[in-house]
Amino acid sequence: MCYTVLKTNLMRYFSGKKTCEFFQKHQQLFFTVGILILIFILNLASLFLYNKFRPEVPVSADSTTDSGNKVSCNALGINLHGALYTYIPKANDADPTTDNDVVASENVVSLIQKADQDDTIKGILIEVDSPGGQPVAGEEIANALKSATKPSVAVIRQSGTSAAYWAISSAGKIFASLNSDVGSIGVTASYVQDTDPSKKFVQLSVGKYKDTGNPAKVMTADEKALILRDIKKIQQNFINDVALNRGLSVDTVTKIADGSSMLGDKAKSVGLIDEIGDETAAQNYLSQKIGETAQLCW
Repeated sequence: MCYTVLKTNLMRYFSGKKTCEFFQKHQQLFFTVGILILIFILNLASLFLYNKFRPEVPVSADSTTDSGNKVSCNALGINLHGALYTYIPKANDADPTTDNDVVASENVVSLIQKADQDDTIKGILIEVDSPGGQPVAGEEIANALKSATKPSVAVIRQSGTSAAYWAISSAGKIFASLNSDVGSIGVTASYVQDTDPSKKFVQLSVGKYKDTGNPAKVMTADEKALILRDIKKIQQNFINDVALNRGLSVDTVTKIADGSSMLGDKAKSVGLIDEIGDETAAQNYLSQKIGETAQLCW
Protein backbone atom coordinates (compact mmCIF):
# COMPACT_ATOMS: atom_id res chain seq x y z
CA MET A 1 0.00 0.00 0.00
CA CYS A 2 2.82 2.42 0.97
CA TYR A 3 4.56 1.55 -2.25
CA THR A 4 1.39 2.30 -4.28
CA VAL A 5 0.91 5.69 -2.62
CA LEU A 6 4.58 6.55 -3.13
CA LYS A 7 4.41 5.59 -6.78
CA THR A 8 1.20 7.55 -7.38
CA ASN A 9 2.56 10.72 -5.79
CA LEU A 10 5.79 10.53 -7.70
CA MET A 11 3.92 9.97 -10.97
CA ARG A 12 1.78 13.05 -10.32
CA TYR A 13 4.75 15.18 -9.49
CA PHE A 14 6.87 14.21 -12.42
CA SER A 15 5.63 14.44 -15.98
CA GLY A 16 6.78 12.99 -19.21
CA LYS A 17 7.53 9.61 -20.63
CA LYS A 18 11.17 9.62 -19.55
CA THR A 19 10.19 10.12 -15.92
CA CYS A 20 7.80 7.16 -16.04
CA GLU A 21 10.44 5.02 -17.65
CA PHE A 22 12.97 6.06 -14.96
CA PHE A 23 10.55 5.16 -12.20
CA GLN A 24 9.67 1.79 -13.73
CA LYS A 25 13.32 1.01 -14.24
CA HIS A 26 14.17 1.75 -10.58
CA GLN A 27 10.94 0.74 -8.90
CA GLN A 28 12.66 -2.07 -6.95
CA LEU A 29 15.09 0.48 -5.48
CA PHE A 30 12.24 2.81 -4.48
CA PHE A 31 10.39 -0.11 -2.92
CA THR A 32 13.44 -1.16 -0.87
CA VAL A 33 14.14 2.38 0.35
CA GLY A 34 10.49 2.80 1.32
CA ILE A 35 10.54 -0.41 3.37
CA LEU A 36 13.74 0.62 5.18
CA ILE A 37 12.28 4.03 6.05
CA LEU A 38 9.13 2.37 7.38
CA ILE A 39 11.14 -0.04 9.56
CA PHE A 40 13.22 2.85 10.92
CA ILE A 41 10.09 4.82 11.87
CA LEU A 42 8.52 1.79 13.56
CA ASN A 43 11.70 1.17 15.59
CA LEU A 44 11.77 4.77 16.79
CA ALA A 45 8.11 4.57 17.79
CA SER A 46 8.66 1.31 19.66
CA LEU A 47 11.66 2.70 21.55
CA PHE A 48 9.70 5.83 22.53
CA LEU A 49 6.74 3.81 23.83
CA TYR A 50 9.03 1.42 25.75
CA ASN A 51 10.89 4.23 27.52
CA LYS A 52 7.65 6.07 28.29
CA PHE A 53 5.67 3.19 29.77
CA ARG A 54 8.22 0.68 31.10
CA PRO A 55 7.86 -0.02 34.87
CA GLU A 56 10.53 0.99 37.37
CA VAL A 57 12.56 -2.05 38.47
CA PRO A 58 13.47 -2.03 42.19
CA VAL A 59 17.08 -2.64 43.22
CA SER A 60 16.21 -6.15 44.42
CA ALA A 61 12.57 -6.85 43.68
CA ASP A 62 13.14 -10.57 43.27
CA SER A 63 15.75 -13.25 43.61
CA THR A 64 16.47 -16.33 41.53
CA THR A 65 16.75 -19.74 43.16
CA ASP A 66 19.09 -22.53 42.03
CA SER A 67 16.23 -24.02 40.03
CA GLY A 68 15.76 -20.73 38.16
CA ASN A 69 12.49 -19.78 39.86
CA LYS A 70 12.04 -16.17 40.95
CA VAL A 71 10.86 -15.41 44.45
CA SER A 72 9.86 -12.05 45.88
CA CYS A 73 12.00 -10.54 48.61
CA ASN A 74 11.78 -7.72 51.12
CA ALA A 75 15.38 -7.44 52.35
CA LEU A 76 18.70 -6.88 50.61
CA GLY A 77 21.70 -9.09 51.31
CA ILE A 78 25.14 -7.62 50.62
CA ASN A 79 28.39 -9.57 50.59
CA LEU A 80 31.45 -7.85 52.02
CA HIS A 81 34.04 -10.45 51.07
CA GLY A 82 37.77 -10.05 50.54
CA ALA A 83 40.10 -7.07 50.76
CA LEU A 84 38.27 -3.76 51.00
CA TYR A 85 39.07 -0.94 48.56
CA THR A 86 37.29 2.30 47.68
CA TYR A 87 37.00 1.09 44.07
CA ILE A 88 38.11 -1.81 41.89
CA PRO A 89 40.13 -0.66 38.88
CA LYS A 90 39.89 -2.27 35.49
CA ALA A 91 42.21 -5.20 34.78
CA ASN A 92 45.77 -4.18 35.49
CA ASP A 93 48.41 -6.80 36.15
CA ALA A 94 50.43 -4.33 38.21
CA ASP A 95 47.54 -3.59 40.54
CA PRO A 96 47.34 -5.32 43.96
CA THR A 97 43.64 -6.05 43.54
CA THR A 98 44.06 -8.40 40.57
CA ASP A 99 43.59 -11.45 42.80
CA ASN A 100 39.84 -10.68 42.41
CA ASP A 101 39.14 -11.41 46.09
CA VAL A 102 38.21 -7.79 46.66
CA VAL A 103 35.19 -5.61 47.35
CA ALA A 104 34.69 -1.92 46.60
CA SER A 105 33.09 0.44 49.08
CA GLU A 106 31.58 2.48 46.23
CA ASN A 107 29.58 -0.61 45.17
CA VAL A 108 28.46 -1.46 48.71
CA VAL A 109 27.48 2.15 49.41
CA SER A 110 25.49 2.29 46.18
CA LEU A 111 23.58 -0.87 47.12
CA ILE A 112 22.80 0.50 50.59
CA GLN A 113 21.53 3.79 49.18
CA LYS A 114 19.39 2.13 46.50
CA ALA A 115 17.89 -0.25 49.05
CA ASP A 116 17.08 2.66 51.34
CA GLN A 117 15.17 4.35 48.51
CA ASP A 118 13.34 1.19 47.43
CA ASP A 119 9.91 0.83 49.05
CA THR A 120 9.93 -2.95 48.48
CA ILE A 121 13.08 -3.37 50.58
CA LYS A 122 12.44 -3.24 54.33
CA GLY A 123 15.89 -4.10 55.72
CA ILE A 124 19.56 -4.70 54.93
CA LEU A 125 21.80 -7.63 55.91
CA ILE A 126 25.57 -7.51 55.35
CA GLU A 127 27.55 -10.74 55.40
CA VAL A 128 31.20 -10.09 56.25
CA ASP A 129 34.25 -12.21 55.58
CA SER A 130 37.10 -9.76 55.13
CA PRO A 131 40.47 -9.02 56.73
CA GLY A 132 40.01 -5.31 56.06
CA GLY A 133 41.66 -2.92 53.65
CA GLN A 134 41.65 0.83 53.09
CA PRO A 135 40.47 3.03 56.00
CA VAL A 136 38.43 5.34 53.77
CA ALA A 137 36.59 2.35 52.30
CA GLY A 138 35.56 1.19 55.77
CA GLU A 139 34.54 4.69 56.78
CA GLU A 140 32.38 5.16 53.65
CA ILE A 141 30.37 1.99 54.28
CA ALA A 142 29.94 2.81 57.98
CA ASN A 143 28.62 6.26 57.07
CA ALA A 144 26.21 4.80 54.50
CA LEU A 145 24.78 2.35 57.04
CA LYS A 146 24.49 5.14 59.59
CA SER A 147 22.57 7.31 57.12
CA ALA A 148 20.19 4.54 56.03
CA THR A 149 16.66 4.66 57.41
CA LYS A 150 16.07 0.92 56.98
CA PRO A 151 17.00 -1.56 59.75
CA SER A 152 20.42 -3.14 59.21
CA VAL A 153 22.25 -6.14 60.60
CA ALA A 154 25.73 -7.54 60.00
CA VAL A 155 26.97 -11.08 60.44
CA ILE A 156 30.69 -11.88 60.61
CA ARG A 157 31.68 -15.27 59.28
CA GLN A 158 35.39 -16.12 59.60
CA SER A 159 36.78 -12.60 59.67
CA GLY A 160 35.51 -9.08 60.24
CA THR A 161 38.63 -7.17 61.13
CA SER A 162 40.34 -3.81 60.62
CA ALA A 163 38.58 -1.70 57.93
CA ALA A 164 35.96 -4.44 57.45
CA TYR A 165 34.99 -4.12 61.11
CA TRP A 166 35.00 -0.32 60.78
CA ALA A 167 32.58 -0.73 57.85
CA ILE A 168 29.94 -2.63 59.84
CA SER A 169 30.45 -0.96 63.21
CA SER A 170 27.41 1.24 62.55
CA ALA A 171 25.04 -1.65 61.71
CA GLY A 172 21.95 -1.90 63.91
CA LYS A 173 23.15 -5.23 65.29
CA ILE A 174 26.25 -7.36 64.76
CA PHE A 175 26.37 -11.16 64.96
CA ALA A 176 29.48 -13.35 64.88
CA SER A 177 30.50 -16.94 65.48
CA LEU A 178 32.35 -18.01 68.61
CA ASN A 179 35.24 -18.71 66.25
CA SER A 180 35.10 -15.48 64.20
CA ASP A 181 38.04 -13.07 64.14
CA VAL A 182 36.73 -9.66 65.18
CA GLY A 183 38.20 -6.22 65.69
CA SER A 184 41.89 -5.64 64.97
CA ILE A 185 41.47 -1.92 65.55
CA GLY A 186 44.79 -0.67 64.26
CA VAL A 187 46.54 0.79 61.22
CA THR A 188 49.60 -0.37 59.32
CA ALA A 189 51.73 0.94 56.48
CA SER A 190 54.57 -1.56 56.83
CA TYR A 191 56.41 -2.70 53.73
CA VAL A 192 59.48 -4.64 52.67
CA GLN A 193 62.52 -2.46 52.08
CA ASP A 194 64.34 -3.74 49.01
CA THR A 195 67.60 -1.82 48.80
CA ASP A 196 70.07 -3.71 46.63
CA PRO A 197 73.63 -2.70 47.61
CA SER A 198 74.79 -3.35 44.05
CA LYS A 199 72.40 -0.66 42.78
CA LYS A 200 72.32 3.03 43.53
CA PHE A 201 69.07 4.92 44.10
CA VAL A 202 69.14 8.12 42.04
CA GLN A 203 66.83 10.64 43.66
CA LEU A 204 65.25 13.01 41.14
CA SER A 205 62.40 14.60 43.06
CA VAL A 206 61.38 18.02 44.30
CA GLY A 207 60.16 18.15 47.88
CA LYS A 208 61.89 16.65 50.87
CA TYR A 209 59.36 13.87 51.39
CA LYS A 210 58.35 13.16 47.78
CA ASP A 211 60.11 9.77 47.69
CA THR A 212 58.94 8.73 51.15
CA GLY A 213 57.94 5.08 51.18
CA ASN A 214 59.91 4.11 48.09
CA PRO A 215 61.13 0.58 48.92
CA ALA A 216 64.26 1.07 46.81
CA LYS A 217 65.67 3.63 49.24
CA VAL A 218 66.47 3.62 52.93
CA MET A 219 63.82 5.45 54.93
CA THR A 220 65.09 8.37 56.97
CA ALA A 221 64.09 9.09 60.56
CA ASP A 222 62.14 12.17 59.44
CA GLU A 223 60.22 10.16 56.84
CA LYS A 224 59.33 7.48 59.38
CA ALA A 225 58.10 10.12 61.82
CA LEU A 226 55.95 11.65 59.09
CA ILE A 227 54.25 8.35 58.24
CA LEU A 228 53.73 7.44 61.89
CA ARG A 229 52.13 10.85 62.48
CA ASP A 230 49.45 10.08 59.88
CA ILE A 231 49.00 6.46 61.00
CA LYS A 232 48.36 7.57 64.57
CA LYS A 233 45.77 10.08 63.36
CA ILE A 234 43.95 7.43 61.34
CA GLN A 235 44.05 5.14 64.37
CA GLN A 236 42.41 7.81 66.50
CA ASN A 237 39.74 8.38 63.85
CA PHE A 238 39.11 4.61 63.81
CA ILE A 239 38.75 4.53 67.60
CA ASN A 240 36.44 7.55 67.65
CA ASP A 241 34.17 6.09 64.96
CA VAL A 242 33.90 2.68 66.63
CA ALA A 243 33.14 4.33 69.97
CA LEU A 244 30.41 6.47 68.40
CA ASN A 245 28.91 3.68 66.28
CA ARG A 246 28.91 1.10 69.07
CA GLY A 247 27.86 3.41 71.89
CA LEU A 248 31.12 2.87 73.78
CA SER A 249 33.43 5.35 75.44
CA VAL A 250 36.61 6.36 73.63
CA ASP A 251 38.63 5.09 76.62
CA THR A 252 36.98 1.67 76.37
CA VAL A 253 37.81 1.31 72.69
CA THR A 254 41.33 2.70 73.15
CA LYS A 255 42.12 -0.06 75.65
CA ILE A 256 41.36 -2.77 73.08
CA ALA A 257 42.73 -0.91 70.05
CA ASP A 258 46.11 -2.66 69.97
CA GLY A 259 45.71 -4.09 66.46
CA SER A 260 44.89 -7.59 67.67
CA SER A 261 41.74 -9.48 66.74
CA MET A 262 39.66 -11.48 69.17
CA LEU A 263 37.22 -14.37 68.98
CA GLY A 264 33.47 -13.89 69.06
CA ASP A 265 32.84 -14.41 72.78
CA LYS A 266 35.54 -11.93 73.76
CA ALA A 267 34.29 -9.45 71.15
CA LYS A 268 30.83 -9.67 72.68
CA SER A 269 32.10 -9.13 76.22
CA VAL A 270 33.89 -5.90 75.22
CA GLY A 271 31.00 -4.60 73.12
CA LEU A 272 32.34 -5.02 69.59
CA ILE A 273 29.46 -7.34 68.64
CA ASP A 274 25.98 -7.87 70.04
CA GLU A 275 25.22 -11.57 69.72
CA ILE A 276 26.78 -14.94 68.96
CA GLY A 277 24.98 -16.28 65.92
CA ASP A 278 25.04 -17.05 62.23
CA GLU A 279 23.22 -15.72 59.20
CA THR A 280 19.98 -17.43 60.24
CA ALA A 281 20.08 -15.62 63.59
CA ALA A 282 20.76 -12.34 61.80
CA GLN A 283 17.87 -12.97 59.44
CA ASN A 284 15.55 -13.73 62.35
CA TYR A 285 16.57 -10.45 63.98
CA LEU A 286 15.84 -8.60 60.76
CA SER A 287 12.42 -10.28 60.56
CA GLN A 288 11.58 -8.94 64.01
CA LYS A 289 12.68 -5.45 63.04
CA ILE A 290 10.63 -5.27 59.86
CA GLY A 291 7.61 -7.06 61.29
CA GLU A 292 7.53 -9.85 58.68
CA THR A 293 9.66 -12.76 57.58
CA ALA A 294 12.81 -11.41 55.95
CA GLN A 295 13.22 -12.79 52.42
CA LEU A 296 16.71 -11.91 51.20
CA CYS A 297 17.81 -10.93 47.69
CA TRP A 298 21.55 -11.01 47.00
